[in-house]
Amino acid sequence: MSDLSGRTAFVTGSVQGIGLAVAKALAVAGARIAVHGLASPGQAEEAVATLKAAGAPDILVNNAGIQKTVSLAEADADTWDAIIGVNLSGVFHTMRLALPGMAERGFGRVINIASVHGLVASVNKAPYVASKFGVVGMSKVAALEYAAAGTKATGGVTVNCIAPGWTETAIIEPQVAARAEHFGGDRDKGIADLLKEKQPSIRTSDPSEIGELALWLCNPVAHNVTGTTIPVDGSWTAQ
Repeated sequence: MSDLSGRTAFVTGSVQGIGLAVAKALAVAGARIAVHGLASPGQAEEAVATLKAAGAPDILVNNAGIQKTVSLAEADADTWDAIIGVNLSGVFHTMRLALPGMAERGFGRVINIASVHGLVASVNKAPYVASKFGVVGMSKVAALEYAAAGTKATGGVTVNCIAPGWTETAIIEPQVAARAEHFGGDRDKGIADLLKEKQPSIRTSDPSEIGELALWLCNPVAHNVTGTTIPVDGSWTAQ
């Protein structure tokens, strides 16, 4: 297991699901964690104070994201702006602010939670797919720009994407419930029916699995793993 004692990690969208699982994995390894999510004004002020106290992040995990299923014909400018703003612009701004400090210290890890939809497309998801393809491309640029930062001894600065397929999070529950209705409410059969269209393993991932992969990417031995997008998708993108 990576020892992240003394390291500071900022994980966006980390109050539930994949983000929370990543934050937990990093915390177990000893990192100081700054979490992020929708909050009241008071909670937001407290979060900002926590971030300032924690200092510059050694690890940045961009997980925050939104999705709306809508056809190109039905999509509007507000939908496009919202999805691109959170999923792509948010990643850009956190990276541009965090990476220079990482380079100065000789160690840094940026892990962007993309999606299989950063590698392949699906109907009725144009804004979402565009945002995730953008994250994958932008991450490659950042990886190139910071590839020579640091050394093997310090751990270097790396930028990678994780591309989950079907993962057990709240965001998929409405789709699971809808499919389960066709099988008398049997959730397992509903999941199997949903996954067989895309994910050959017909198994969902648990958020903790994404967390463990993120933790491994933070290990100094991963200093030359940069500019990659790692699918966790049961061979979805292998097709």
